[in-house]
Amino acid sequence: MSSADADALYRRQIAYLFERSQFYRERLAEAGFGSPENVGGLADIGRLPFTEKNDLRATVDADHPIGTHLAAKMDDVVRIYSTSGTTGSPFYIPLTARDLEDWIAVSMRSYAASGITADDRIVSTYNAGPFVAGATIDAFSRAGLTQIPVGAGNTERLMAAVQKLGPTAMALTPSYALHLAEWAEKRDIDLAGSTVKRLLVAGEPGGSEPTLRARLESAWGATVTEAMGIGDISISLWGECEHKDAMHFAGDGYVHIELIDPVSGEVIPMEDGAEGEMVYTHLRREASPLLRFRSRDHVVVKTGTCACGRTGPRIRCIGRTDDMLIVRGVNLFPTALREVVARFAPEVSGVISIRPSAKGVKQSPPLPVQVELAEGVEPDEGLAEAITKAIRDTLIVSTRVGLVAWGSLPRTDYKSKLVDWSDASSQGGD
Repeated sequence: MSSADADALYRRQIAYLFERSQFYRERLAEAGFGSPENVGGLADIGRLPFTEKNDLRATVDADHPIGTHLAAKMDDVVRIYSTSGTTGSPFYIPLTARDLEDWIAVSMRSYAASGITADDRIVSTYNAGPFVAGATIDAFSRAGLTQIPVGAGNTERLMAAVQKLGPTAMALTPSYALHLAEWAEKRDIDLAGSTVKRLLVAGEPGGSEPTLRARLESAWGATVTEAMGIGDISISLWGECEHKDAMHFAGDGYVHIELIDPVSGEVIPMEDGAEGEMVYTHLRREASPLLRFRSRDHVVVKTGTCACGRTGPRIRCIGRTDDMLIVRGVNLFPTALREVVARFAPEVSGVISIRPSAKGVKQSPPLPVQVELAEGVEPDEGLAEAITKAIRDTLIVSTRVGLVAWGSLPRTDYKSKLVDWSDASSQGGD
C-alpha cells in the first residue's frame, strides 16, 4: 500500500476513535489533541502517547467488561476472544465481522509466505477458544486446506493423526514440536519418515534459533518456518518464507508498524539491522482499535528485497522486553541463553530453566541456570564449565550452570516458560 493510502486510512481511523472510543477521546485530549485535525497524519504519529495493556485493563469494570476502548456496538461484535490477565482475570478482545475478515486476510498472507497451499493437509494444535490463535482455523479454511484440528493437550491423538491421516503440515509452537520429537524418539517412531514436510511454528520466540530449527528439521524431516502475531492487534502479522531470512510483514494496509527504543520510547528508523520494540497502530479496526500499542516484542529488522521477491520489512523476534533480565547492567533475553546452550547438543537436550535468586528484572551474578542433559548423558563438570564460558563469551553474562538429568525439566504442548521464579527471594538484585 502506498504511504498516501495508509495515511488516508489512519486519518479515518483517528476520526473514528474520536467519535466512538471513550478511552482514546479522553486520552488524546489529555495529551493536548482535542480533535482529529490536531492529531494529523502518519508523519506526526510519534507525537502521540503509547498505549499499554495495563492502560486498557484499568478501564475494565462492571459497566465496561471489555474496557472503554470498545468502539463498536456489542450487537455488531461477532466473536470475543480472551487472554489471561496477570491476576488470572480474562481480558477480552472483541471482533466485528469486518475485523474477523481482516484477521483472516492478514493470516492468509502470512501462511502463504510459508508455502502452504490448498493441496496441503494440516494438523493444527491451536484450540478454537478462548485464545486468539484459534482464529487461524478460519484462515486455513479460507485458504482451502484440509484441516485436522487436534488442539493442545493430547499428544497421543495428535501423533495418531500424523501416522494415519497423512498430513503434510503442522501448526504448533516450537516448544511443542521439540517435545513431540522427543516423544516419538522414545517410542521409536520415525518422524522424519512421516508425510509431514512443513512445520509452521508460532506462539513464542525460538522458531528461528538456528540450533533449534536445525534440530526440529532433522527430527521431523521437514522445513520449519515461523509466524508471529499479537492478540490485541492481529494473528499472524508476520510470516517467514522458504528462504528463512526473517519474517515478512503481512499487515500492510491493516496495521501501521513502528520500531522504538524500549527504554526511552524514541522512534528508531526501520533500517537494516535496527533493533528495538515493535509498536502497532490499527488502520481499520472497528471493535477495539488501538493506537501506538506497545507489543513488548524485541526484534531485529531486515530490509531490502528478499530472495522470494517480497520487498517489505522483515523481522526476527529475539525475545520479549517484559521477559528480559538485567544482570550487572547487561540485558539478557532467555531465548538468547537457550540458543547458546543448544550449541552443546547432543550432550544436552536443549531444555533450560533460568532460576533467578531475587525477584525483579535486575539480577546479581552469577545467574543460576539449570541445563538438562540429553538422555543417557551423565553430569560432567567440564561440560558445565564449557557452557558457562560460552554464555559469558557470547552474552557477557556470568551464570552458575547446574546440569540436571534428562526429563527433569517440564515440557509443554504450548508455550515454554524459560524463567522459573520459585527460588526468588523478595530482595532484588543489583
